[in-house]
Amino acid sequence: MVLRMTHVAVHLVVNDPDAAAAWYTEVLGAAETNRIRLPDGRPLTVELLVGDTVLAVAGEWPDRGLRTPAALGGTPAAFHLPVLDVDAVYDKAISAGATAFEPPHDAFWGDRTAQFLDPSGHRWAVDRHLRDVPAEEVAEQVAAMFA
Repeated sequence: MVLRMTHVAVHLVVNDPDAAAAWYTEVLGAAETNRIRLPDGRPLTVELLVGDTVLAVAGEWPDRGLRTPAALGGTPAAFHLPVLDVDAVYDKAISAGATAFEPPHDAFWGDRTAQFLDPSGHRWAVDRHLRDVPAEEVAEQVAAMFA
């Protein structure tokens, strides 16, 4: 099966490609589409499909500069994933070894949202749109937050 990549495909460095692929499948509903193995049988990369996004995972190679966010002390980036039930996905992620970052809540911009760090330290936000919020109301909320 040949997959068309989205405009941005994601390649994550993880602690253990096998464990990460299983985690993303269990928690995020990913489907494995391809696997490239090293001569000793370990995975070099595991390619997954999350929605319409290609997500490839590969293990750390510190001598080549490939490290997980956890090894580097964190990440400034977050991946956003639309889901039907924010609370259920968040609870499943935490039960499967994720670290809580931001508990589920209804955000001022109209989404129910939550964030967690996966076992390799990548930050994931799961979101469900609840209501359209006028731009003026969003601007008022931001102004109040930063006043």
